Amino acid sequence: MKLSDFRVLTFDCYGTLIDWESGIYAALQPLLEKTKQATGQTLSRDAALETFARYESAQEDATPAMIYSELLSTVHRRLAQAWNVAVEDADHARFGASVPDWPAFPDSAVALTYLKQHYQLVILSNVDRESFKGSNRRLGVEFDAIYTAQDIGSYKPNQGNFEYMLAHLADRGVAKTDILHTAQSLFHDHAPAKRFSLASAWINRRHDKPGWGATMAPPEGADYDFQFPSMAAMAEAHKAEQST
Repeated sequence: MKLSDFRVLTFDCYGTLIDWESGIYAALQPLLEKTKQATGQTLSRDAALETFARYESAQEDATPAMIYSELLSTVHRRLAQAWNVAVEDADHARFGASVPDWPAFPDSAVALTYLKQHYQLVILSNVDRESFKGSNRRLGVEFDAIYTAQDIGSYKPNQGNFEYMLAHLADRGVAKTDILHTAQSLFHDHAPAKRFSLASAWINRRHDKPGWGATMAPPEGADYDFQFPSMAAMAEAHKAEQST
């Protein structure tokens, strides 16, 4: 199997192209500071992100039709309750609206610009349309299709998200064998991709860190066909194929 065997790259965005862990952690700083002042407790970055992951995943299961910005506000409220901190509604709303402020990984825009010359680029993301607009500006390319949780009414790893994407791409003349699903999260993306027999590339952004950060641990049997530590490495691997 080679990267050039495919003609469509379907992307998770957050964690893969956008550095959502840095974005989440920065947006949590006011709450973490209030927690420290109120309780004397200082949470490490990974501890905060892992707690976020549990609450976010549970909320996505409980309210699959909730817009992601609203879901983030709800998660922030529940984190404040869990950490025994009184927080104003405006603080919850501010966290919910933070997605457009989350930074892109430094290599994302350049890699996408290169890959756009060789593939159709498609987004399959657990986000709402308005939040994604801000992220899209950071990525510097026009995607051929964008499928969000808001469009679908559920959140990955729900199989409905992949059914929706595959059906809409089929309407565009794209076969499953044309697609390489490209993502960081084994939990949200690679495990369900395998259930649909989709080839996938793991962008292992946490290759130099322990644990799973802001995503839940993957289920047993989660697998992938390619692994790269970054989007830049994936683009370089494709270039190498073209030169042989």
